[in-house]
Parts: sequence; structure tokens; C-alpha cells
Amino acid sequence: MSEDTPKLVALPLVQIIDESVIPKQGPREEDPLDQVFPIVEMFHSVQGEGHHVGVPSIFIRFGGCNLACSWCDTEFDKWDNMTLRDIIREMHPWECNRIVLTGGEPALQDLSTLAQVLKPMGYNLAIETNGTIELPKGAMDWVCVSPKDQMYPNVKIRQLTGDELKVVWVGQELSMYDDLKGGFGHHYLQPCYDESKDVHWNGRNFRQTFELVKDNPDWCLSLQTHKWMGVD
Repeated sequence: MSEDTPKLVALPLVQIIDESVIPKQGPREEDPLDQVFPIVEMFHSVQGEGHHVGVPSIFIRFGGCNLACSWCDTEFDKWDNMTLRDIIREMHPWECNRIVLTGGEPALQDLSTLAQVLKPMGYNLAIETNGTIELPKGAMDWVCVSPKDQMYPNVKIRQLTGDELKVVWVGQELSMYDDLKGGFGHHYLQPCYDESKDVHWNGRNFRQTFELVKDNPDWCLSLQTHKWMGVD
């Protein structure tokens, strides 16, 4: 690793962060439409990164996470409680049938109820997860795992299969994903964009990720195009 390679950040946090930022799940309601979810934001946009870049999507960002990555740009500790009925009402004007569940960590939520209600309505469900929680089988139509064990070496990845493996590169060796890659059909390497760093740091990281992909053709490059365009 060269001197210019971004150093891994030792976070002053344990692997599972304070319980106060993990929403407490209430009892499962008799009517699934009354089930309450912690919602940071919902919006209709275009997927900006990974395999489905450019595809119109509805994003549901859930509150709470069991990790705390230094580059995270989401205030996942602030949310409003919404019933599934209210979530559906808010989505209704958007003429889009692809939903991306993100966070925070969306696998903390009642995914089975979401799938039970939304899939028969014609919605296609995708999830972006850190992989530390195994997903209910068959609940999601597209599974993207973005492991953060480069930051948390003692955290176990439990979701070992899916459609897309999207790794944020901060200087780690790609060989750490050799065993995990076999469970996913598409492999993406994405440079870490850290808003707390200067243009030089981010630009250097982008270039190094580009060179890594050139030298490792079993990986594809993913860029956060929505940030470049200044859109959600």
C-alpha cells in the first residue's frame, strides 16, 4: 500500500452502535397496513450508482443502523414514524414500480410485511444492505450487499448471497472478498467519497479505484453519479 493510499479509519465506536439509533420495533399489527416504520425520507429519483444506475426508482430511507461509517451522509438517527398505509399513499403519485430500500440499515425492518403488501401491488423491491443481517428468503427482488467489514473487521457478513456486491474502497485489499464474491452475480468497486475530505483526497481515491478496476477485470467501477449531478 503506497503512502498515497487512503488509510483505514479506526472509528471510536464499537461494531454495534448505541441502541438509541436502532428503532424499537413494536408488535406486528393485525392489519399489515398499520405496521409502523421509521422513515428518514422518501423520494422519487434515478438510481445513481451500481448495477441499476440510470433506472427510475422510489427510495425509502429507513432510520437506524447497526454500524456507523465515517463517510455516511445519512442522518439515520432522525426519523418520523409512518404506517405502511401512509407510505403507500405518499408513493402513489410517483409513476414508478421499482422501490429501493436503503438506510441506515434497512434489514433492521420488517421486510416480510413490506414484501407481503407491496409485491402484490406490482412493486419490485430492491435492498441496499451492509450484509450483517440475513434477509428473509424471497422477500427481495434485488439484493445489493455493500459490506463494511473493511471498517469493522470483527463484524460478520451474514447475507452471503445476492445479485450485487458493491464494495466501497478505502484502501483495503480486494482479496478479502474472494470468498464472498462467489455468492453474487455482479461485483462493483466504488471509491469512497468523503465530504469531510478535500478535493485532492477524494480525487486521489477515485483515481486509485479506477486503476484497481483496470487491473482486476472481475470488478466493475461504480460511481455515485447523483452526487456529481447534485440530485438526490
